[in-house]
Amino acid sequence: MRRAPATSSGACVRVAALLLLGAVAALRPAPAWAECECRCVNGENVAVCTRATDVPPVCPPRPCPRPPPGVRPVTPPAVPPTGTGSCRMEQVYDEASGKYEWRQVCR
Repeated sequence: MRRAPATSSGACVRVAALLLLGAVAALRPAPAWAECECRCVNGENVAVCTRATDVPPVCPPRPCPRPPPGVRPVTPPAVPPTGTGSCRMEQVYDEASGKYEWRQVCR
């Protein structure tokens, strides 16, 4: 006589628990400070993030060196990243070199 394969309720519970754990881990928000930092941009301390979906930190007031006068480079035409409206060249202070550098900043 053939018997139908038995399903273990314990195995089903383990699989359901693993799926639930995976879903919770995938939905867990990343730390807000992981992808953003406060930088001097055009002489002002502002949050600069790598992705538009990152939550920018509140940047405390701090003195920033004055950017040198200069003509803004032409921004090549491009579609701005999702979550931003436009991109343009800004002077961003590089603490390592102690100088401003032209970088594309999207907002």
